[in-house]
Amino acid sequence: SWNYEMIRSLAEAMGFSLDVPWKDLPDEVKHVILYGTGEQKIRFRFERTESKFEFTSKYEGVINNLYRRYRQTSSQSIRDWIESFMNQVPCPDCGGARLKKEALGVKVGGKTIAEVTAMNIRQAHAFFQNLELSEREQTIAHQILKEIRARLEFLLNVGLEYLTLDRTTGTLSGGEAQRIRLATQIGSQLVGVLYVLDEPSIGLHQRDNKRLIHTLHKLRDLGNTVLVVEHDRETIEHADYVIDLGPGAGTHGGHVVATGTPQEIRNHPDSLTGKFLRLEEHIPIPETRRPGSGEFLVLKGARGNNLKNLTVRFPLGKFICITGVSGSGKSTLVNETLYPILARHFYSSKLIPLPYDAIEGLEHVDKVIDIDQSPIGRTPRSNPATYTGVFTQIRDLFSQLPEAKIRGYKPGRFSFNVKGGRCEACQGDGVKKIEMHFLPDVYVTCEVCKGKRYNRETLEIRYKDKTIADVLDMTVEEALAFFDKIPAIKRRLQTLYDVGLGYIRLGQQATTLSGGEAQRVKLATELSKIGTGRTVYILDEPTTGLHFADIRRLLDVLNQLVDRGNTVIVIEHNMDVIKTADWIIDLGPEGGDRGGEIVFEGTPEEIIHCPDSYTGQFLKEEFELWENFKQLQQMENVS
Repeated sequence: SWNYEMIRSLAEAMGFSLDVPWKDLPDEVKHVILYGTGEQKIRFRFERTESKFEFTSKYEGVINNLYRRYRQTSSQSIRDWIESFMNQVPCPDCGGARLKKEALGVKVGGKTIAEVTAMNIRQAHAFFQNLELSEREQTIAHQILKEIRARLEFLLNVGLEYLTLDRTTGTLSGGEAQRIRLATQIGSQLVGVLYVLDEPSIGLHQRDNKRLIHTLHKLRDLGNTVLVVEHDRETIEHADYVIDLGPGAGTHGGHVVATGTPQEIRNHPDSLTGKFLRLEEHIPIPETRRPGSGEFLVLKGARGNNLKNLTVRFPLGKFICITGVSGSGKSTLVNETLYPILARHFYSSKLIPLPYDAIEGLEHVDKVIDIDQSPIGRTPRSNPATYTGVFTQIRDLFSQLPEAKIRGYKPGRFSFNVKGGRCEACQGDGVKKIEMHFLPDVYVTCEVCKGKRYNRETLEIRYKDKTIADVLDMTVEEALAFFDKIPAIKRRLQTLYDVGLGYIRLGQQATTLSGGEAQRVKLATELSKIGTGRTVYILDEPTTGLHFADIRRLLDVLNQLVDRGNTVIVIEHNMDVIKTADWIIDLGPEGGDRGGEIVFEGTPEEIIHCPDSYTGQFLKEEFELWENFKQLQQMENVS
């Protein structure tokens, strides 16, 4: 290759061998390979079987070459590839403070502006509350301090005390960013505004949820209207007015089922939400907990971010919940330490885990799968049928039809990704993209195929009087009945139906699926595989965007995975999930620098007796609610 010939010529000029391992090369040679020869020119010689040529030039260096290509390229995939070789390090001049020495020379209360912004919100609030100033300074700073203290108070009230003031916005979760905007609005003291919030409780522990509800009431009391899309039981019960949509999802929904106060929704006979609020429908607490396989995955010395040199034992063959208040270190432990370790071990991943000492028990696991809520595809071409693999079997079926065989159509004819059977006007997308320059791209239905993706000849092949385009337009529920006699197809469709996705269409564009739907498509794909029973599944808040009924379905799926011998590790705040877990690892006791410790390890029945665990306190309420409900049921049965 071109690069090899350049390195070979460089080796000849500098007198080193390409057979010597990188670690054994002299430092000056490594520096030249990485950063180039500067002004020094090298004679490069390229030889091929039929030709050869030479030229003299400076050698650019690998790192300089990547930097130049990173700056010049317009391809996002090339940028992403080059970024995989990059890492962020603090600036050697300012140490990450971002300011000149002159600016850092100004101090208030003995601290520079960089030191103040490095504090978390709780520390900053305490700093400004206790700031001692002279009478003159007090006069100057009075209005500014009042504003600073008020804004920090708002951030505390929405459960963000663990965030540092200099935290970059790109590292915030969606829930954190939304709550910061909410705190900003409270500070503005506007009146007569309609606020719309989409699941503000995402990522919040039950303890912090109470603060959030108090903040929403405060917004309302100022004279505003607060419209919240929410599935959280406590938020629904604290609302003034509830609009319940349904009765089902997708094609089965779109109707107003019930409206009124939470009590009126609770008593409404047709409201599924109401049935869960009055516990007519419920997620039961298991009678027993699984014993597991008896083996453990042991992570030693985890100390990334705020973790305090933890040694954590993950019992295999169990449903494990990682709990704790917001900012206690759950994502640091699982997503940024455990998962990268396992991914590097099993797949040679480039992910770099946060600092740890050792991990034991890898011989008891054969793979790790992170099932997140990221999209299953980023273009209209991706859909549930292609992601789960069922479309391959559907194309095989159409290619076996007598009419298809007569015409010589192979499975590729029924693919919308390759030339042959697809509509060439839209290249099988069914839609055309109109670039709007400074606005988001707009997709319009193809005027040639009318969104069917295929050309006329391909659509002449029918199975049970349905074309391949008709099949893609079916819901999972319809397709399940349609392919009832084809076991291979039915098995994959059944798993999609089992995870509560009977309403989505097989050919539905991946870009139109919600995060929860995308996650369940991935779960269905895993369920349809024949596993070894030694897999670790990791899920981060899988109940985001899910109704009580959907959570029950999700738990059924996760329990199926565990019943096969696998291990499921879930980061979760939802009490319905936590109460069904076999094992709980509770981190805390608080968020940020006051977190990062193991508060409790054990079963749900044991954690309710732990006085230091916030999770235990709320779980105890859940257990009491469940016991009261069972007693009430028994009394009704007796009467």
